[in-house]
Amino acid sequence: MATINPGVGNSVTSAAATAAATSSSSTSSTGVNKDTLASNFTTFLQLLTTQLKNQNPLDPLDTNQFTQQLVQFAQVEQQLKSNDQLSTLVSLQKTAQQTQALGFVGMKVAVEGKTAELKDGKATWGFNVTKPATATVNIVNSAGATVYTGAFSVNAGAQNFVWDGRNNAGAMQIDGTYTLSVTAKDASGQATAVSTETEGTVDSVDMTQNPPLLSIGGKDYTLDKIKRVVWASSTGTTNNNNSNGGS
Repeated sequence: MATINPGVGNSVTSAAATAAATSSSSTSSTGVNKDTLASNFTTFLQLLTTQLKNQNPLDPLDTNQFTQQLVQFAQVEQQLKSNDQLSTLVSLQKTAQQTQALGFVGMKVAVEGKTAELKDGKATWGFNVTKPATATVNIVNSAGATVYTGAFSVNAGAQNFVWDGRNNAGAMQIDGTYTLSVTAKDASGQATAVSTETEGTVDSVDMTQNPPLLSIGGKDYTLDKIKRVVWASSTGTTNNNNSNGGS
């Protein structure tokens, strides 16, 4: 029998000064040449000054028009700066993700899934039951053949199922990938919801991908797929017992 252990705006002066300051940059992340923008802005101011000096006193230049143009130049420049700042933030976020991913190498974690690797006579899955129930466990190999079936009493909450790699006849199965399915019924015979997860050690991190990919049991997962870090005493453990027919 199996046992379970419980567990702001800009003025004309400031806009001109800002445009001149950016003239030393080459090209922004948006692909717009800042040198060209600054040069156009300076040319615009020169043309505006010349026009003001030579305007017809009887038909003066509409001040609203050139004021709007100045504002538009300032807005474009501000947008370019904002885009550059966003690019910097994205780069910092990518670096932070890579650093975080590296910290998981060698750690045992739980990710949502049904497959696990049988290695050295041991494969571990996790599942969560909403209420006390009787759970039926089925394990199939990569070819789709059922190699183990067992029924166990489980408590509500997180459970670990550790398989010793033997089928119901006691024959040892070869190392590889196996899939677990769990169905459960409560004391009244009603179906109980069960969610499954895979436990494994993070073998490596692929830093060339964005976001980085964690390799767990030969499969790749992103950081958001990690549900928890597993400790030996964090949850109850269900062990299959083939000497009793797995029930």
